[in-house]
Amino acid sequence: MSLVSAFVPIWILTAVGYTACRRGLLGAAAASVLGRFVFHLAMPAALFLALSRTPLAGFAGRSLLAFAASTVAVVGLGWAGASRLFGRGPGERPIWGMAAGYVNSANLGIPIATQILGDVSFLAEVVLLQVLVVTPVILVPLDRHRDPAARARVRRIASLPVRNPVILASLLGVACSAAGLRPPAAVGASLTLLSGAAVPAALVALGASLHRPAPSRAAPAEWAELALITALKLVAQPVLAYAAGLALHLSAPQLLAVVVCAGLPTAQNTFIYSQEYGVGEAVANRAVAVTTTLSLATLAAAAALLG
Repeated sequence: MSLVSAFVPIWILTAVGYTACRRGLLGAAAASVLGRFVFHLAMPAALFLALSRTPLAGFAGRSLLAFAASTVAVVGLGWAGASRLFGRGPGERPIWGMAAGYVNSANLGIPIATQILGDVSFLAEVVLLQVLVVTPVILVPLDRHRDPAARARVRRIASLPVRNPVILASLLGVACSAAGLRPPAAVGASLTLLSGAAVPAALVALGASLHRPAPSRAAPAEWAELALITALKLVAQPVLAYAAGLALHLSAPQLLAVVVCAGLPTAQNTFIYSQEYGVGEAVANRAVAVTTTLSLATLAAAAALLG
């Protein structure tokens, strides 16, 4: 299967989800319910199996370094741009940076990695990097903005790995890999079945989420913000990842994995965090919607060029 043709099932299932939601076949809460199923059950099963079967020596250190370099650069550019170009306050800058550089490694990342890369091993490493390193960098200033003391919030951030099923499953997978443990046959078979639902359910949920009421009109300045965020996310981040990968002498398959993961759209957690902290909700919502829609084309283009 060619790299471009690998996107065909992604487009088809996304269109199925959109059409089903538009025709009212799945109910008004379809995207939310399917998204929770993927996030809390199917995706953790897939990540646990992938990481538990990956020897720690097999972790792609140079590939992850290239991805991390692109993430740091783009999050920093978004953070600075929010302040210097658009005069956004301290509470909104982390959301801006997250919208520009925090990739959707879950709902869209798993089907993309499965179809294009053949496995989710590198994506699982990206998940660990984002949730264990990037997320605290985003949440700490948001907490400080809301509550200068931030005492209770520090404990909440510290407990994130055990409250988030994706992080917990990833950490358990790494622990099992390190200890050489494998789940019992019946448990492994059940996890395999559950993980098999992650890709189709995630894509149907993605399509359903794209069918939404028309958003309120944005001011010209907000459209300028959205355009810059979209350019940083879908163009600058994969280009920087590609440059870093070349500098680190990655192989062609490694370079493809790094660029594809860096080219994933803005994570839905960006909007969730903006809602939780009451800052930047409009720009976060639009960034998720626009980058998700456009990424289906930009990712296919990137895969075709690298292929």
